[in-house]
Amino acid sequence: MAASLPASLISCASQKPNSLVVGGLPVTCNLTLPVACVAKAASNQSAAADAPRYEFQYSKYSGWPEIKESLMSGRIQAAYMLAPLVMDLADKGIPVKIVSLGHRSGAVIMVRKDSSIGSFKELTGKRIAIPSRFAVDFLFLRRMLAEENMTIDQLEIVEMPPPDMPAALYANAVDAYCTGEPFGAAAQSAGYARPLRMTRDEWPKYICCVLTVREELITENRPMVQDLVNQVLGAGAWLDQRQENRNKAVEIAAGRDYFNQDPNIIRFVMENPTDRVTYGDLRMIRSEFEELMQLSIAAGTIKHPIAYEKYMDESFARVARPAAIHL
Repeated sequence: MAASLPASLISCASQKPNSLVVGGLPVTCNLTLPVACVAKAASNQSAAADAPRYEFQYSKYSGWPEIKESLMSGRIQAAYMLAPLVMDLADKGIPVKIVSLGHRSGAVIMVRKDSSIGSFKELTGKRIAIPSRFAVDFLFLRRMLAEENMTIDQLEIVEMPPPDMPAALYANAVDAYCTGEPFGAAAQSAGYARPLRMTRDEWPKYICCVLTVREELITENRPMVQDLVNQVLGAGAWLDQRQENRNKAVEIAAGRDYFNQDPNIIRFVMENPTDRVTYGDLRMIRSEFEELMQLSIAAGTIKHPIAYEKYMDESFARVARPAAIHL
């Protein structure tokens, strides 16, 4: 089991009291997290000697099931998670709460560049890869099908880790895939794939990854949670301020301590187009989460309505002061 865990978690027992490991995936929907971690470390260097020095450490996971298990077991107390998955965990009695958004938009439905597929009708009978039935990417696909009066039963759906999707499309193992970036950009920048649809065009207020913390952390260390939310909101505003900031974020995220990816692919996401993923508007709007819930109920991944207050804690966002990012 230890061999399968992120290295940073193996030494969790020796963590400093004011240090927090935050789980995330190497996806651009999680980009505010590496920026927040690095910015906080930089601000600690110049902070007054008597100021609280919280430290946030990014821990990379390969998939949502692994993050879910670590959060459920308490191996980590904070993570970027799929919003519908947090709703389901809270409904099952797992003490977790959403405290902030992490991004807006950022999902794509990709097909081969040489494919004749131009509409969803032409996906009928085709093999489509999704990351998970809990993923909001899957809800995006269902949403687009509904606009064409189609149902998911008209497609062959397979669940697949996003990093495997570009190669599967290249090998014709799937006809299309729906996922978050940079795994759409990886195939597009390589020249063999094109977007069929993007959330930036079809669902600009799309949300997927949310900052989630265990309730014990909220009870035991509210100031740390508040500081983390402030850093994430600050990172989001900073990312959308200017392209130069995004270029710096690319270099941070591409590093071995974070996404460990080709910076050219992450940069492609940041530039083609520049609002492929956005981070500046991280307001938590109840109606948007309720829409996600209704879509999840229709998809069968959530069985019944769940009270907003059961999975959401808006108290940190209400008093947040987005951190100034100096990188």
